[in-house]
Amino acid sequence: MADTGIFATTSEIQSVVGANASATYNAEAHINIYIAMAENAINVATRVNWSDLYSGLNADVKSLLKEGGASLAAIYVMNADESGFPQLNEVIDRKNFLYTRFTWVIDQINDKFASDFIQEA
Repeated sequence: MADTGIFATTSEIQSVVGANASATYNAEAHINIYIAMAENAINVATRVNWSDLYSGLNADVKSLLKEGGASLAAIYVMNADESGFPQLNEVIDRKNFLYTRFTWVIDQINDKFASDFIQEA
């Protein structure tokens, strides 16, 4: 099997997930599903199909999309099975941090969509 995500790879998402995640749900087969869901969420939230535009974007915009996609996909990994985390507050803190980063990315894209930063991407 190969990575099917556009914005982030399995290894990048696993890095964001961190320690103690379920080996089953932190594997490529599930991560391919989660990154597709995350990419769709970003496209809908920003009202732009970044998946289709991705290859022509500059590195800055790709990095934003990578962070947002990896953050949301990592939350999906952790949500699938929280049993590996020794304390519930650990997984809650991680998911809160990742959700904050995801929403920051959406805000940045939406705030800057009309600016030269995105238009010239």
